[in-house]
This record gives sequence, structure tokens and C-alpha cells, in this order.
Amino acid sequence: MTSNLALVWPAVTAAFLASLVEAVEALTIVLAVAMVRGWRPAGLGALAGLLLLALIVVALGPLLDQVPLHLLQLVIGILLLLFGMRWLRKAILRAAGVIPLHDEAAAFATETAELREQARRNEARLDWIGGLTTFKAVLLEGLEVVFIVIALGAGRGMLVPASVGAVAACLAVAAVGLIVHRPLARVPENTLKFAVGIMLSAFGVFWTGEGLGVAWPGADFAIVGFAAMFLVVSSAAVGLARRPKAELQS
Repeated sequence: MTSNLALVWPAVTAAFLASLVEAVEALTIVLAVAMVRGWRPAGLGALAGLLLLALIVVALGPLLDQVPLHLLQLVIGILLLLFGMRWLRKAILRAAGVIPLHDEAAAFATETAELREQARRNEARLDWIGGLTTFKAVLLEGLEVVFIVIALGAGRGMLVPASVGAVAACLAVAAVGLIVHRPLARVPENTLKFAVGIMLSAFGVFWTGEGLGVAWPGADFAIVGFAAMFLVVSSAAVGLARRPKAELQS
């Protein structure tokens, strides 16, 4: 029971934070379309994306039971590690000032400007363009959420807790977005990506070892140790990435 609890809360937290980031990005595009063309095309495109995602989840669910556990853990561990390291790399570079921070307000303004330019070129097709834009945004961001939920939950019966975390994040973002009708620019996205990158990478190392038959010291609690290791290394990497810039200025 204690071993299960060691996985439940990290899985729920990682799924919630990762889904929060993806949902904010999707919401920014949906709001941009709604501001330019109205809620009907924006909503229909988003709904179509959600329905396709639901079909993908229903199709993937039974297939997971057909894969041997160790093979499933190994494949998911490798993919999760690569996925987490990609998030972590961008978060490190942004924290070090090597690349600019992601700005949802700027993304909203850019998306709105592009849609208005398309409106001037072809007014009749804008409803379709707007609907396809929100469809693509919800589908692509949603696929990342589905992957994270499956990767965190498969193999140890954590699909339900991870799904709860993901659904809670998506509902929270959707509710706030509908109330305020503006992009959630104040969400500390880079901090969230830094935390999620660390957690996904830690899970990735753990699942890869499990798939290879490694007996981790402390069993499931080894995930905490891996997360601490990634935090220390990532913090050091931020400092090293900042140093050349500081030396150039001096």
C-alpha cells in the first residue's frame, strides 16, 4: 500500500502540471479564434478535437493489456525519459536566458493577428480556418496529455490517478478561460515545464530500469531520488549556461 502511494501522488502531480501547460497553450489559440470569429467555430473545432482524442484513448486502452509488462515499462520509460528531457532542456535554456521565455499574451496577439490577416484575404473561409485552427490545437496539445497519462499510468495501475490529474487541470484551465475570456499569461509556464521535465525524466529512468529488471533501492521511492538528482543537475546546468553570457558582458 505504501509503495502504491509513493507512485500515486507523483503520477497525479506530474499529469496535472503537464496537462496544465498543454491546456493553457490550447486555450490561448481557442480564445484567439473566438475573439476574431466568435465562439461557434472556435467551440466546434475544439469539440471535434476532443472527440477524436476520446476515440484515440478508447482505441489505445485495450491494446495496452496485450503488451508484456516489462516490454511496456521499457518502451514507455525510454519515451518518457526523452519527452521529459526535451521539456527540461527548453526550461533550462529559458531559465538561463539563452532563449526567451514563452509568453502566452504574445502568442495570443500573434495568433489573433494571423487570423485577422486571413479574414481580410478570404472572409468566406474564415469559419473553416478558425475551426481547423482550434481543432489542430486541441488535438496536438491533447495528444501530449494522452501520452503523458499513459506513460505515467501504464504498468502499475496508475492510469486512473494520472487521468484524474490531467482532467482536473484541463477543467480548471477551461473554467478560468471561459470566465476571464483572456489567455492565462500569469501562469508561470517555464517553472511548470521545469518541474514537469524533472518529474517525467525521473519516471522515465525508473520505468526503464523496471523494464530491464533492475531492482531499485527503496523500490518506488527511488523516483524521489531520481527527481532530486535531476533537480541538482538541472540547476547546475542553468548556472553553467548563464556563465558565458555574464563573462561576455564583463
